[in-house]
Amino acid sequence: MTVLDDAPGEPTDARGRVAELHEIRARALAGPSEKATEAQHAKGKLTARERIELLVDPGSFQEVEQLRRHRASGFGLESKKPYTDGVITGWGTVEGRTVFVYAHDFRIFGGALGEAHATKIHKIMDMAIAAGAPLVSLNDGAGARIQEGVSALAGYGGIFQRNTRASGVIPQISVMLGPCAGGAAYSPALTDFVFMVRDTSQMFITGPDVVKAVTGEEISQNGLGGADVHAETSGVCHFAYDDEETCIAEVRYLLSLLPQNNRENPPTVESSDDADRRSDVLLDLVPADGNRPYDMAKVIEEIVDDGEYLEVHERWARNIICALARLDGRVVGIVANQPQSLAGVLDIEASEKAARFVQMCDAFNIPIVTFLDVPGFLPGVDQEHGGIIRHGAKLLYAYCNATVPRISLILRKAYGGAYIVMDSQSIGADLTYAWPTNEIAVMGAEGAANVIFRRQIAEAQDPEAMRSRMVKEYKSELMHPYYAAERGLVDDVIDPAETREVLIRSLAMLQNKHADLPSRKHGNPPQ
Repeated sequence: MTVLDDAPGEPTDARGRVAELHEIRARALAGPSEKATEAQHAKGKLTARERIELLVDPGSFQEVEQLRRHRASGFGLESKKPYTDGVITGWGTVEGRTVFVYAHDFRIFGGALGEAHATKIHKIMDMAIAAGAPLVSLNDGAGARIQEGVSALAGYGGIFQRNTRASGVIPQISVMLGPCAGGAAYSPALTDFVFMVRDTSQMFITGPDVVKAVTGEEISQNGLGGADVHAETSGVCHFAYDDEETCIAEVRYLLSLLPQNNRENPPTVESSDDADRRSDVLLDLVPADGNRPYDMAKVIEEIVDDGEYLEVHERWARNIICALARLDGRVVGIVANQPQSLAGVLDIEASEKAARFVQMCDAFNIPIVTFLDVPGFLPGVDQEHGGIIRHGAKLLYAYCNATVPRISLILRKAYGGAYIVMDSQSIGADLTYAWPTNEIAVMGAEGAANVIFRRQIAEAQDPEAMRSRMVKEYKSELMHPYYAAERGLVDDVIDPAETREVLIRSLAMLQNKHADLPSRKHGNPPQ
């Protein structure tokens, strides 16, 4: 089959050639058939081109290799050679900045990856790396094209290799808009962010049929690898939405908060929110009593520009918040304990979530602001046997390795190893502030008193009265709000209402910070 198979005759002049070109392009743009498009829409899914139109600025998309077709034969492939080979590749702009994109077209071979299909993706990935611009993949494919055998599998290897090479160099965003099974799922796992749409997108290594055959467990595709599962349980998915339009709009918003590459800073915008705005409401949002919970999200809303922020992994490891926001128009990454969930303790999942977020911020020149209200690491046999030591060390490693501006703010509790891990001054925070409600100590006063004054309490005529007295004494000696400041472990104790102003001024001072890491091939972070 050739380009001219269904043409009435070979054109003999330039105008005829151009007309032929327009006809071929029209067929490529239309896709395989109206019936295939209707079937895609019937599933509640947009076509690949409709998705690209939502992602990039109107009229900005420039397609690459639109007329590419596979060269495979056998199993009927030689009679089916559609243009694009089931993937649309190219570049466009999002809010005027270049973004590269590839989108699987499920209407053609179910979006399955063959040799030509993979080569197109390899090319656009190489172009994104060379141009220093973000790469967005709109995934809706049935995995490797079985008819092409090992050639298709090798295509995935090329994608994984490029994902790894681009890691920390350009932002990589995977948008899951259909099935993604088997080895294909590893490409999204290698990227910086994964978006999913409920009911229509799934990710798993082995599908429900294989699971049933091997383990006897019966489960649906969504129950095994749907958006809610990966957003709440596995942590594979960073963002989950009800429909494709909202999902893609949020991808555009995320891109507005990220730099083009690791050599640039995130875009700064004019802020209408006064940099000197006082936030007296913070005095009421955060109870002085360290045992009373509150919503850290409301604290963040009160401090950042216009109360707007994008939370990453919102529904996974809820005891810690990771978010992108702006302060006086400059993008910052926020890591904050959430006292409403597990009292804000650090556990295995929270440590992993925050560690990856810190690494992402450091890779893309995003300053990190850390809000501390942490009673420690979560105790328990499951946590210890699950490796809380090595998982907690991931967060410690990420902070210690980060060279971007780092500011920490202690709101209330900051106890034990969790205080050190959460970007304390001793591991390299550039500035550390505290509110007058802060309590920085090895452990809570009650626990400390039980250890230090165990004998006195046991021998007292009224043990409870003695315990209360010793707790009070320990607090007054070692846990008063100015203890750490007096020893230079906190740069200043500030009025909570002035937090926004203090952070903005501090970040402005640190914007040209330069720090060199030791010369090495790479570190060996805890796994």
